[in-house]
Amino acid sequence: MSSSTALQNIEQHIPLVGNIHLKSPIAYRATCVAVSAVNAVQMAVAESYINGLEVPDSVLRGLFDTCMPVFFKYFPSLLAPYEWVLKETEHTAEGPRDLMKLQYDLPQAMLNPMLGESKLIYPKYSMGLWEKGAANLEQSQIQMIDDVIEKLEIQDGDRILDFGCGWGCVPNYILSKFPNVQFTGINLSHHQCEYMRHRMQDPDSYLSSGRFTLFEGDLNDAQFDTKFDKILSIGVFCHVGNLTKAFQKLSSFLKDNGRAFIHIITVRTPNNISSVFTHKYIFPHGRYWKYDAVPSHNKDLKTIKQWYLNGYNYSTTFANWLKNFDDSQAIVKDLDYGIDYAKFRRIWRFYLIWFVANFASCDGEYNGNGQYLMVHS
Repeated sequence: MSSSTALQNIEQHIPLVGNIHLKSPIAYRATCVAVSAVNAVQMAVAESYINGLEVPDSVLRGLFDTCMPVFFKYFPSLLAPYEWVLKETEHTAEGPRDLMKLQYDLPQAMLNPMLGESKLIYPKYSMGLWEKGAANLEQSQIQMIDDVIEKLEIQDGDRILDFGCGWGCVPNYILSKFPNVQFTGINLSHHQCEYMRHRMQDPDSYLSSGRFTLFEGDLNDAQFDTKFDKILSIGVFCHVGNLTKAFQKLSSFLKDNGRAFIHIITVRTPNNISSVFTHKYIFPHGRYWKYDAVPSHNKDLKTIKQWYLNGYNYSTTFANWLKNFDDSQAIVKDLDYGIDYAKFRRIWRFYLIWFVANFASCDGEYNGNGQYLMVHS
């Protein structure tokens, strides 16, 4: 490690205890040692479970419920397992193909029952909004999208870009409500794009209306003939390693008086966080940006409004996904996951149980979702 890199890492790190603004080589080394120890324990627990140590869900939940409040409130530096979590990386997205393989290109027959699928609400792998009284998962996703429509002030006739459009749930629902909206979706996952292409041939789908255009590929490769009135991105920016470059690109697609809306997992801690378990098994190179990360990057785009959505909403969403995953075992156990299904099942149950607890921790006040309304600087 060069001396300049070492100095930069010291400046980026959060001391284990004491004044978070006091940086020193000694404090930095102490934090690194503690983080390494926590990483080792975390992986030992996770991989013991993954490799066959079946323990009651209540034991796992008890472990998470005990540890996470301590980390969030007192030792957030222990939740940054790698140096790159704390700062922007060189590339807009790191390891995107690994991410597609591990997370978004899983068998559709497994994802549909877990995430939910209906005429209006296609599989949607992001937070549902429960705080307004939703009675079930589909209602929570409808209310979440309605909330985005209101905050982004979508109007009929808008040209809208969805960066990271998933299976097309948000475009399909918004197209159903606005007969003159034009939607373009960007997605890197070939499997998800194939799902949308199938829907674009289905006369019962709003994606088949001729008002939806799909771009399969990376954000940096995208080029469009016209600019957009609105840009939205839901749940994608935990996979984006460089906010500066991403906002620069998105701003180039936005009309002068246009608006952009970013919805991400966020933490109200002094530093961004991640985990060695999710990096290896769930979200390669994923990080959860601290709540003020987006507005602190006011360059090409600037934040004019922001909202924090209590973690209760995502915890309840994950609890529904966990129940759906468990209830669909007879259907999904014989699908091809590239690994032994029993191991795949334990990886995903560990992840789902952890995130139910994670977002509920500290009454949802530390780990939730951030929303940001942005315009040209």
